[in-house]
Amino acid sequence: MQRTPRDVAAKPGPSAPAAPAASAPASATPQIQLIPASAEGALDAAEEAVDLLLDSGRAPGDVLVITTGEQHPWAAHELSFGEASYWAQHDAGDDVFYADAAVADRAGVRPVVVVAVNGGPATAAATALPLAHKRADALLIVCGDPQQINAVLGAGV
Repeated sequence: MQRTPRDVAAKPGPSAPAAPAASAPASATPQIQLIPASAEGALDAAEEAVDLLLDSGRAPGDVLVITTGEQHPWAAHELSFGEASYWAQHDAGDDVFYADAAVADRAGVRPVVVVAVNGGPATAAATALPLAHKRADALLIVCGDPQQINAVLGAGV
């Protein structure tokens, strides 16, 4: 019998809607990598992680970056041209896409999701990390305070 993600009770919590059949066999659970960083240093750590991913051959369109505090400068700049233009770039999938945690639920699944836990409201990480976990197809990289991240995603991450 083939096991499906529903058969595996690895993490307690609310169940997510089923993934599209085309992407379900590719990965049941993304690999999680934690990069310890202060809230002030989380965005820089996320940038370094993205640079390493791109340097190792990962396509820019494979990467989604979510911030919990201050927006990434790219997102702030692109949003200055309007939301339609900003989301059109997401939909094109040609480049790394940067989203604030407050709107990340609108972002689609990408092979790699990088989360910068760079401040924001106390609930921002608690909301962003499970969402990022659902959006990551292969790899979830979380940059921030390990204690805070483990409290949200589960000990031993």
